[in-house]
Order: sequence, then C-alpha cells, then structure tokens
Amino acid sequence: MNTRVFLSLNLAALAILLVVVPANKSKKDQPTPVQQVNQLNSNNNINVDLAARYVNDSDSGFQFIDLRTPDEFLVCNIPGSINIPYEQLLDIKWQGYLNQTNKINILYANGDLKSNMALTLLNGKGYKNNSVLNGGLNEWFAVVMNTEFTGGRLTARENAVYENRRKAKNLFTEINSLPDSLKTTFLEAKIIEEAELDGGCE
Repeated sequence: MNTRVFLSLNLAALAILLVVVPANKSKKDQPTPVQQVNQLNSNNNINVDLAARYVNDSDSGFQFIDLRTPDEFLVCNIPGSINIPYEQLLDIKWQGYLNQTNKINILYANGDLKSNMALTLLNGKGYKNNSVLNGGLNEWFAVVMNTEFTGGRLTARENAVYENRRKAKNLFTEINSLPDSLKTTFLEAKIIEEAELDGGCE
C-alpha cells in the first residue's frame, strides 16, 4: 500500500473518531477524572472510631447519609442517619442535604463501593462537604458492635477508644430497637426541616 493511501485512510479514521466521540466540555468548577480519584484517596474517608465519636457527641457539624434501600435502612442504621437511596441520589429533593456548606455529610452503605461511587457523582456535580465512612456498616459492625472488654489492664488511650465504641454500640442498639414508625417519623421530620431551611415547604 502506498504512503498516500495509508495516510488518507488514517486521517479518515481519525475524522470519524472525532465526530463520534463528544467534545470534552467540562465546566470550570467540575473536577477532572484524575482529580476525582485523588479526592477519593485524600481526606474524604472517615474511620468508624471518628464516626462513633460524632454519633456519641451528637455533633451537628456532621450528617450521616445512608445510601441503602429504605427496607435496609429500617432494619438498622447509624443513629441520626438520613436515608437517601443511591438510586435517588441526584433527585432534586435531596439537593438541600447534599449540596450545602453547613455540615459534612458522611456517606455510607454496607461496604465501600456504593459510597465511593456516590462521592464520585457528587464531586462531579461540584458538591462540597461530602465524605465516606471507611468500610461502611460492615466495618461499623466489625469494630464498634463487636467491641467488648476482655479484662486486663488498658492504657488511657485504649480505655478511651473502648468507651467511645461501647457508648456508640449502646446508642446504635437503642435507636435501632425503636419501632419502624418512629424511625420513619424522624426521617420525615428531618426532610420537612430541611425544606423549610432551603426556602419553604412544598
């Protein structure tokens, strides 16, 4: 094949490729894919001991967002959580929770996959103040719910860690032993409160 024909075929293939592949018109505030990966690897993860402290202190600077289904949420959830199923994450009714600057959202599911995908979606929309609970509920159960004192001497630090986990475990058990109707009422009250803060109710 002569060089002229070879170059013509390659240029034609390149032209077709440029027509088919859409132009990358990224917004100025939107992070690039590389930046999103770096964000996932940076300070967006919160370990369960820190999360347990936020639960124990009822720290209003943090909000737990449960990405599981409503049925899974009613079985058990971290105290104070709001259920925003992953499939509804980009629904406008949740924007007041996810795109705000008043508190840090801690996203969680059973493991890491769904919460990391949710964080990537929210970062892609330019939402700030969202983070991920390391290991999700699986890690919460492994570390917090399975904590027990086996006797012996503890250092002051080990005792503080144990007490933090024990208190969070007790609170988790108490809240999740409530009837489903009370959990649903709590969630509905939080949604109404957020709607009022965001400019009025519907």
